[in-house]
Amino acid sequence: MKTPVVRGLAAAAVALGSCLTLAGPAASAGAAPAAPVPTVFFGDSYTANYGIAPVNHEGSERFFCFQAKDNYPAVATRRLADKGVTLDVQSDVSCGGALTHHFWEKQELPFGLGELPPQQDALKYDTQLAVGSMGGNTVGFNRILKQCSAKLRGDDGVLLPGTPVDEDVPAAKCREFFASGDGKEWLDDRFERAGWDLEELLERIAYFSPDAKRVLVGYPRLVPADTNKCLTPAPGQTELPLADIPKDALPFLDQVQKRLDDVMKKAVADAGADFVDLYAHASANTACDGANRGIGGLLEPSQVELLGRKLPWYLHPNERGRDIQAKQVADKVEQVLNR
Repeated sequence: MKTPVVRGLAAAAVALGSCLTLAGPAASAGAAPAAPVPTVFFGDSYTANYGIAPVNHEGSERFFCFQAKDNYPAVATRRLADKGVTLDVQSDVSCGGALTHHFWEKQELPFGLGELPPQQDALKYDTQLAVGSMGGNTVGFNRILKQCSAKLRGDDGVLLPGTPVDEDVPAAKCREFFASGDGKEWLDDRFERAGWDLEELLERIAYFSPDAKRVLVGYPRLVPADTNKCLTPAPGQTELPLADIPKDALPFLDQVQKRLDDVMKKAVADAGADFVDLYAHASANTACDGANRGIGGLLEPSQVELLGRKLPWYLHPNERGRDIQAKQVADKVEQVLNR
């Protein structure tokens, strides 16, 4: 939870940043900054764009962040440059598997391969823009998927972090498990934790980088309103987009996404930050939209190989989805910098 000290320091830093901004030269209304904008990207696998090859940091422990060389931060940076908005990217510390608290705590890498410093260490006093996606792992979406899929509880899910919430409850009954009792209590607790942690993250950015515009990026929609679309494999695939997750659980997965979106929007509104609502812009590009899908199917082979085996997408954006992320992020950043 946030401490009064951190909250107070963050508020003071925001005030100081405002004073410094007011004291500086007035920016031209409606024009993006001419000078490069010192920028830090942070986040989890949706910022790193797990599943898209090639991957950064090959040969180092950071390879296991599965950060794509052309992730949405890289593509959005190029899009902005084409519009005359130059980002001076100080660092992109996004890493697959990151929970929100890994913004201020070390992150252990899989297979005991070491640990990474807190993502906040990338922030500098002169950082003017901080952008990224966090919250999905804190809610435990990976654990929810394993609760609802028997296949993910076996070899198919060995590379997806986390365990089912309750292995004694069959995957076929996951919808009822989360609707009441221990399952509902667990889920409510995770959403509460996600809200606290996102508030803490935004406050810490304000403390370490007082002048930084803070942009929290939401998650793209995974499941369509018409779940019947999920009963047909995508072109060239034999597995269903959501594999063996029961059909009655699909609307529940969508509700989890909507609820996370609401938690993120509240944290952003309370902090005076900005939000990129990817869910609202991806309704025609879910995992179940066939050739138009912007999300790789749960067990569909991705572009990334490990030990000669292609890793599953595990419902992460493919290149089409990455480009949707990049466009929405670039548009929001341009808007924010032009204020």
